[in-house]
Amino acid sequence: MAAPILLSGCGKQPHAPKEVASPDAMGDVAMPAEAKMAKGTGTVTAIDPASSKITLAHEPIPAVKWPAMTMGFTAKPELFAGIAVGDKVDFDLTVTGNAGEVTSIRKR
Repeated sequence: MAAPILLSGCGKQPHAPKEVASPDAMGDVAMPAEAKMAKGTGTVTAIDPASSKITLAHEPIPAVKWPAMTMGFTAKPELFAGIAVGDKVDFDLTVTGNAGEVTSIRKR
Protein backbone atom coordinates (compact mmCIF):
# COMPACT_ATOMS: atom_id res chain seq x y z
CA MET A 1 0.00 0.00 0.00
CA ALA A 2 2.94 2.31 0.61
CA ALA A 3 4.30 1.84 -2.94
CA PRO A 4 1.32 3.51 -4.66
CA ILE A 5 1.46 6.46 -2.27
CA LEU A 6 5.21 6.89 -2.75
CA LEU A 7 4.96 6.57 -6.53
CA SER A 8 2.05 9.00 -6.77
CA GLY A 9 4.36 11.69 -5.43
CA CYS A 10 6.78 11.34 -8.37
CA GLY A 11 4.09 11.07 -11.06
CA LYS A 12 4.58 7.33 -11.68
CA GLN A 13 1.85 4.76 -11.38
CA PRO A 14 2.46 1.20 -10.11
CA HIS A 15 2.78 -1.40 -12.86
CA ALA A 16 -0.22 -3.57 -13.43
CA PRO A 17 0.40 -7.21 -14.38
CA LYS A 18 0.51 -7.69 -18.14
CA GLU A 19 -2.36 -9.56 -19.73
CA VAL A 20 -1.48 -12.93 -21.25
CA ALA A 21 -2.92 -13.56 -24.71
CA SER A 22 -5.33 -16.45 -25.04
CA PRO A 23 -4.65 -19.11 -27.72
CA ASP A 24 -7.57 -17.66 -29.72
CA ALA A 25 -5.81 -14.29 -29.85
CA MET A 26 -2.65 -15.80 -31.34
CA GLY A 27 -3.91 -15.49 -34.93
CA ASP A 28 -1.56 -17.07 -37.47
CA VAL A 29 1.29 -17.78 -35.05
CA ALA A 30 2.57 -21.33 -35.61
CA MET A 31 1.89 -23.57 -32.64
CA PRO A 32 3.22 -27.09 -32.10
CA ALA A 33 0.75 -29.72 -33.27
CA GLU A 34 -0.75 -31.84 -30.52
CA ALA A 35 -1.14 -35.55 -31.02
CA LYS A 36 -4.72 -36.70 -31.59
CA MET A 37 -6.15 -40.16 -31.32
CA ALA A 38 -8.34 -41.42 -34.16
CA LYS A 39 -9.92 -44.61 -35.47
CA GLY A 40 -10.21 -45.68 -39.07
CA THR A 41 -11.40 -48.38 -41.42
CA GLY A 42 -9.74 -49.35 -44.66
CA THR A 43 -7.99 -51.86 -46.88
CA VAL A 44 -4.29 -52.75 -46.67
CA THR A 45 -2.58 -51.93 -50.00
CA ALA A 46 1.09 -52.42 -48.99
CA ILE A 47 3.18 -53.59 -46.04
CA ASP A 48 6.90 -52.89 -45.63
CA PRO A 49 8.15 -54.29 -42.31
CA ALA A 50 11.76 -53.26 -43.11
CA SER A 51 10.78 -49.58 -43.05
CA SER A 52 7.96 -49.97 -40.49
CA LYS A 53 5.35 -48.73 -43.01
CA ILE A 54 1.85 -49.81 -43.90
CA THR A 55 -0.25 -48.27 -46.67
CA LEU A 56 -4.00 -48.13 -46.19
CA ALA A 57 -6.83 -47.07 -48.50
CA HIS A 58 -8.96 -45.66 -45.70
CA GLU A 59 -12.47 -44.29 -45.39
CA PRO A 60 -12.93 -40.72 -44.07
CA ILE A 61 -11.51 -40.17 -40.58
CA PRO A 62 -13.70 -37.43 -39.06
CA ALA A 63 -11.67 -37.08 -35.83
CA VAL A 64 -8.81 -35.54 -37.82
CA LYS A 65 -10.91 -34.19 -40.73
CA TRP A 66 -9.30 -36.48 -43.32
CA PRO A 67 -11.26 -37.50 -46.42
CA ALA A 68 -11.06 -41.02 -47.81
CA MET A 69 -7.63 -41.58 -49.37
CA THR A 70 -4.72 -43.99 -49.69
CA MET A 71 -1.73 -43.12 -47.53
CA GLY A 72 1.25 -44.61 -45.76
CA PHE A 73 1.57 -44.80 -42.00
CA THR A 74 4.37 -45.77 -39.67
CA ALA A 75 3.69 -48.76 -37.43
CA LYS A 76 5.65 -51.16 -35.28
CA PRO A 77 6.41 -54.23 -37.44
CA GLU A 78 4.92 -56.59 -34.84
CA LEU A 79 1.50 -55.10 -35.68
CA PHE A 80 1.76 -56.63 -39.19
CA ALA A 81 1.49 -60.20 -37.87
CA GLY A 82 -1.56 -61.84 -39.42
CA ILE A 83 -2.26 -58.83 -41.67
CA ALA A 84 -1.89 -59.11 -45.48
CA VAL A 85 -2.34 -56.91 -48.53
CA GLY A 86 -6.02 -56.90 -49.43
CA ASP A 87 -7.26 -57.32 -45.84
CA LYS A 88 -10.06 -55.03 -44.69
CA VAL A 89 -9.05 -53.63 -41.29
CA ASP A 90 -10.03 -51.38 -38.42
CA PHE A 91 -7.14 -49.40 -36.98
CA ASP A 92 -6.24 -46.87 -34.29
CA LEU A 93 -3.96 -43.92 -35.03
CA THR A 94 -1.96 -41.31 -33.25
CA VAL A 95 -1.93 -38.26 -35.54
CA THR A 96 0.55 -35.41 -35.18
CA GLY A 97 0.19 -32.69 -37.79
CA ASN A 98 -0.38 -34.50 -41.09
CA ALA A 99 1.44 -37.70 -40.09
CA GLY A 100 -0.13 -40.75 -38.52
CA GLU A 101 1.16 -43.81 -36.70
CA VAL A 102 -0.94 -46.95 -36.57
CA THR A 103 -0.99 -48.08 -32.95
CA SER A 104 -3.42 -50.99 -33.33
CA ILE A 105 -4.79 -52.89 -36.32
CA ARG A 106 -7.22 -55.80 -36.65
CA LYS A 107 -8.98 -57.59 -39.49
CA ARG A 108 -12.65 -56.86 -40.00
